Amino acid sequence: MTALMTNDGSFEPEEVEEDLLPLVHLDHQFADFLTKLVGTHSNALWRAAALTSQATRRGNICLDLGLVICKGMLEVEVEPARGGTCLSLADWILALKASPAVGVPGQYCPLILDPANRLYLYRYWRYEKLVADFLRSRMFRPPKVVNHQLLKEGLDRLFPGMVQNKIDWQSLAVYAAIRRSLVVITGGPGTGKTATVVKILVLLLEQQEGQPLRVALTAPTGKAAARLQKSISSVKDSLDCADSIRKLIPEEAMTIHRLLGALPNATRYRFNEERLLPHDLVVVDEASMLDLPLMAKLVQALPDSCQLILLGDADQLSSVEPGSILGHLCDPQELRHFSQEFVEQAKGLVGGSVGISITEATEMAGADSFVRLRQSYRFEARSGIAKFSKEVNRGDSQAALKILADENLPDIIWEEMVSSKQWEAMLATRILEEFAKYLKADSVSEAWAVFDQFQILCAQWRGSRGVVAVNQRVEQVLSCAGLIRTGARWYKGQPILVTQNDYRLRVFNGDIGLIFPEKENQESSGKLRAFFPLGNGAFKRVLPSRLPAHQTAYAITVHRSQGSEFDKILLLLPRSSSLVLTRELIYTAITRARKEGEIWGTRDILGQAIERRITQNSGLKDALIAPPLKVEDLQA
Repeated sequence: MTALMTNDGSFEPEEVEEDLLPLVHLDHQFADFLTKLVGTHSNALWRAAALTSQATRRGNICLDLGLVICKGMLEVEVEPARGGTCLSLADWILALKASPAVGVPGQYCPLILDPANRLYLYRYWRYEKLVADFLRSRMFRPPKVVNHQLLKEGLDRLFPGMVQNKIDWQSLAVYAAIRRSLVVITGGPGTGKTATVVKILVLLLEQQEGQPLRVALTAPTGKAAARLQKSISSVKDSLDCADSIRKLIPEEAMTIHRLLGALPNATRYRFNEERLLPHDLVVVDEASMLDLPLMAKLVQALPDSCQLILLGDADQLSSVEPGSILGHLCDPQELRHFSQEFVEQAKGLVGGSVGISITEATEMAGADSFVRLRQSYRFEARSGIAKFSKEVNRGDSQAALKILADENLPDIIWEEMVSSKQWEAMLATRILEEFAKYLKADSVSEAWAVFDQFQILCAQWRGSRGVVAVNQRVEQVLSCAGLIRTGARWYKGQPILVTQNDYRLRVFNGDIGLIFPEKENQESSGKLRAFFPLGNGAFKRVLPSRLPAHQTAYAITVHRSQGSEFDKILLLLPRSSSLVLTRELIYTAITRARKEGEIWGTRDILGQAIERRITQNSGLKDALIAPPLKVEDLQA
């Protein structure tokens, strides 16, 4: 995934017209630096360094040399002015191994070449090793000793609707979390990931026999942390557990950066490998947005006794930074595998019988740490959104397009946009239909109730159908209709999206608010304020001049919409194909809708997007499927 920095310092997806991204000045500079560092010019080293730098910018952890040769990218992406002949893979590797700038795993060199012909920038090889070592050590630890009678009573109480001979995946995830030091729980929207983790907390506290459990609730972004906090607060009061246990369930959530103690003007955190976090359990929500560097910093700061739970949707978009942790860990085809021991002990505890024939039990004990929730409580299986998103995840563009053409599925809508004139006319009509009512509202409560029902999503930041252009078009249409006045920086009814955390104001990256006049009395309107919903009809009021970096938000990128829900969404596809357009982006966009999802574009562009999958080169998965560590290795 490529990104560009916006004027406010945030990152947005960049519009890319070519299948192959050209090298940029930074890649050239890095390659020049390395060749000068070794003292002699090496065409093989220059190309490897430039392409590795480029691969990292594209979200990869490493450069797969074999893939470069296979795709014929070596000559395509490097300037002809550099000269030289096209090397074979064997010759290229020999040349790199002979360079003092290239080392093997365990050495300290600018570039690291592993046995699988993956080339890393040193720091990303180190990040990957830190994460892989942590995950392996936790995955292959013996299961924790638990009070099975107490656990059985708790599962029966918290999951009263379990059916014999039918797997209750939530209860299975809870059971895994009670036994394992590491648990990854993935699932689509509405599968109950947050509700599951609250029940995990209840049963862990009961296993502690009422003793406090030091828990940190975290997420990669401030908005995700705030949503996690709100979700847990809304769920805990309805749980069937003792009040003494309920009082011990934490509610405050924070960003991972805040948990680690981000220091101003520094790359290190207050909590690190030398000063460990004082927690027994760390829960990370929206883990699909967790990148490799941040994951490495987190696991470095975890005590050996600390349990880690990752929650997220592995099918969603990942961070624009290198490394998609959830994507690398969660292969949908492998999330039905559990060890023989896990299956045998789970029988009679969760959802009736967990049969080996159903779970395809394997001897790889590490698989017991991964559970995928399958039942959606938001969408019915026969809904258009559910059916369409399933085919998108499968990469079946023909089946997905067929669903869009089915008139019996009114919650998923497709509009073929052949001409720009048609697109402009339909957009103007939709703008007035969706935004006029909230702009005529007398109170911010009334305005927000209408505005929050609909959101325009764009695949890109730039371009004629990107966020910048669409927001300008919306303002133009609304201004011509006399619904807004755009002469000032802020105006009544302006939706804004915060792009920077402000912990003092408790306004976070991704928060959406409305600019609205604050009533000073019944006869006159006060100054403009930014109103952010707190729930139950309450709002946080902030002077616009005090806001952190923000942007107008009639339209936002799909990336920015992650973690949000709207009654209806309108996804605008660009006019030409782009590397940004992937099945993950289409899936993320359409599953933001609670009731209705609509897509505008051409069948060719949508079909290409569904068939294109985000692929990030990494050695993380290979490191995890290696033979288990010995017990003495874990104790060392």
